Amino acid sequence: MSATGTEKRLTPPDIQARKGEVPLVVLTAYTTPIARLVDPHCDMVLVGDSVGMVLHGLPSTLPVPLEMMEMHGQAVARGLSQAMLVIDMPFGTYEESPDQAFRNAARLVQATGAAAVKLEGGEHMAETIRFLTRRGIAVMGHVGLTPQAVNTLGGYRVQGRGNDSGRVRADAVAVAEAGAFSVVLEKVPATLAGEITRAVAIPTIGIGASADCDGQVLVVDDMLGLFTPFRPKFVRRYADLGTEASRAIAAYAADVRARTFPAAEHLFGDEPPRT
Repeated sequence: MSATGTEKRLTPPDIQARKGEVPLVVLTAYTTPIARLVDPHCDMVLVGDSVGMVLHGLPSTLPVPLEMMEMHGQAVARGLSQAMLVIDMPFGTYEESPDQAFRNAARLVQATGAAAVKLEGGEHMAETIRFLTRRGIAVMGHVGLTPQAVNTLGGYRVQGRGNDSGRVRADAVAVAEAGAFSVVLEKVPATLAGEITRAVAIPTIGIGASADCDGQVLVVDDMLGLFTPFRPKFVRRYADLGTEASRAIAAYAADVRARTFPAAEHLFGDEPPRT
């Protein structure tokens, strides 16, 4: 069953039970208006730490603070009525110890009402995932390309090629066995992603992976053509809103400079203007 038409918001156990069924639809959102747009169509909405790059112009996700995730999580929560909210834990807020991870995950869940947090890492994060889930915090895993480890990975490269496939497979299995209710597979070869999907008992969510995953996630600004500094090869653009917005802004600027912009009373009637 898709998110559309559900009577109650999905929970982590609901998502886990969808393993092997109708593919899960997941998109990112960072603001209330976008959350309202994606909510009727998604099973889960992710507040990704990609917000730092997409909305704040940061060079990577590494500088994103917990406060930024908290603020955007609250904004997205106000726009959702049925999709399940998941929020990223930013770099440096969970790696030190399970206690640190619980403290910061609990803060995000309490502040935003998110049903789950997402954290990056495989075998080395299994203890932390187990610690969180045993204390009531649902966890979505993330293996393969883990952007927070971009410096040690040597860039945003495909993970799991050749002899490296065993590591990625072991990471996914470790995350599942530790109690995660789902796991993101990012930039993993299609064959390996399919093998992992068949090997683990939890749903796999692909991004630059395989159509055989149990679901897919994209950064909404990428698929709408709003984020233009770079375009990942795996992204299918379903619109080119960035170009349309640029044209509209240029038309507005031309009207203002030509003094053809309508008078305020024609624009707003009795409504006050907004600036």
